[in-house]
Amino acid sequence: MLAFPGMNRYVLVAFLVAFLEEAALAQAYPSKPIRLIVPFAAGGGNDNVARLVGKRLSDSLGQPVLVDNRPGAGGVVGAELAAKSVPDGYTLFLGGVGSHAINPNLHENLPYDPVKDFAPVALLAQAPLILVVHPSVPARDIAEFIAYARAHPGRLNFASNGNGSSSQLAAVMFDSMAGVDMVHVPYKGLSPALTDLLSGQVQLMFSSVVAILPHIKAGKLRALAVTGATRLASMPDLPTIAESGLPGYEASSWYGILAPAGTPREIVAKLNAELSKALEQPEVRASLIAEGAEPAGGSPERFAAHIRAEKERLGKLIRDAKIRLE
Repeated sequence: MLAFPGMNRYVLVAFLVAFLEEAALAQAYPSKPIRLIVPFAAGGGNDNVARLVGKRLSDSLGQPVLVDNRPGAGGVVGAELAAKSVPDGYTLFLGGVGSHAINPNLHENLPYDPVKDFAPVALLAQAPLILVVHPSVPARDIAEFIAYARAHPGRLNFASNGNGSSSQLAAVMFDSMAGVDMVHVPYKGLSPALTDLLSGQVQLMFSSVVAILPHIKAGKLRALAVTGATRLASMPDLPTIAESGLPGYEASSWYGILAPAGTPREIVAKLNAELSKALEQPEVRASLIAEGAEPAGGSPERFAAHIRAEKERLGKLIRDAKIRLE
C-alpha cells in the first residue's frame, strides 16, 4: 500500500475507499434522467439555451435531460431549488449573471449562496446587449448620442426589464463612464418595456439581441452599439461601445451550467467534457449566435473564477449606483 508520511493508515484506507466509490459512481453515471432547472419561464433566451444544450447532453449521455422551468423572484426560486437539491449529478441548473452576480448583491437574505452552494460545471455563452434608441433621438452613433445626452441632462428615459436587471446595470455603467444623466424607467419584463420604447414613451434601452433585432431591421429602432468586448458575429458592422469612445466598457449577460455543491468531481468533469464537445458542434454554435450569444466554454475552475469576478464587479456597480429593489 502507498504510504503518506504523517497520515494514519485507517484514514488513508477511508480516503482510498471514498475515492474508488466516487470513481465507480462517475463511471456508471448517468443511469436515469437528469433534471435541468431553468429559473425563468419557457420560451425566453434562457429556456432556449437550456433546451439546446440539454438535447446535446441527452444524446451524448444516453439519458433524457428534462428542462424544469421554475420562474419566480427574478430567478431566486429556481436557484434555491437547485442549491438545495441532492448533489448526485441528476439535478443541474442553468445559472447566469442574474442568479450568481446580480441577485446576491440586491437581496440581503438570499436563500442560497452563489459560491458555496454550487459546483460550476461550464460557462456556455456570453450574451451582450444592444443599445437601441427610438428614431426620435437624433443620434447615429455613440459619439453623437453622448453629446446629445450631455446637452439634455435628465431628458432621456431608458427602459429596463426591471430594477437590478442586466439592462439597467448596462445603462448605469454607461451613465457613469459617459458622464451623462439619464432617467431609469423600470418595467415588469421585456414586453411592456419594448412596447413603450417602440411608441416613443421612452427613448432608449439596452436590450437582448433576439428581442430587438426584428425592430432594428424594420427601421422602428436604431442600433448604436453592442455592449460586449467584441462585435457580434451576427451583426459585424455594429461597433462595440468600448471602441466607440468608452474604452473599458463591457456589460454582458451570460449562461452556464452548475450543479449543487458536493456533486462528485468526476461527474462534474464528465459533464464539462460533454458540454465542451457540444459547444464545438457547428449547429450548436450557430444556434447560440442566432440567439445573440457568443459560445464560451472552458473548465469548471475557469467558470468559478468568472462567477467570483462578476459578483464582485457588479456588486461594486450596484453599491455605487445605490440600486435597490422596489
